[in-house]
Amino acid sequence: MIRPATALDVPALHSMIRELAEYEHALHEALATEEQLHRTLFGEQPAVFAHIAEDGAGEPVGFALWFRNFSTWRGTHGIYLEDLYVRPHARGAGHGRALLAELARICTTSGYARLEWSVLNWNEPSIGFYKSLGAEPLDGWTVYRMTGEPLADLARS
Repeated sequence: MIRPATALDVPALHSMIRELAEYEHALHEALATEEQLHRTLFGEQPAVFAHIAEDGAGEPVGFALWFRNFSTWRGTHGIYLEDLYVRPHARGAGHGRALLAELARICTTSGYARLEWSVLNWNEPSIGFYKSLGAEPLDGWTVYRMTGEPLADLARS
């Protein structure tokens, strides 16, 4: 079952985010707290959303965390999938596909033009999964990120 996350899901979301960071060899970068997640997802004006995948016993086994972006060329919003994660013991049961299908439904019913995400180049299992659904890599595009001191330096300039 796929459902929107509730405030009661924050501990499970936090735990799965840390599991994902560990899988991506970046646990040291996973600094978000449960309090931050709660404020971001369930504060006065949430701009980030999450859906939970549950197993047959109602236990959270995966999540999709996303936000709306905007295409100036299309003139419509889209969804940017920040994180998609299914716990290892639950993989292969259709939870990841169901989470993506729910986001695709949100896109189509809301008139959004795109569903986009990034994937690590070494993550062949995920790349294969995404391609099996018809997703295509954006050749010619490179993701850039600015954090830490370079971000602070630019802000001061």
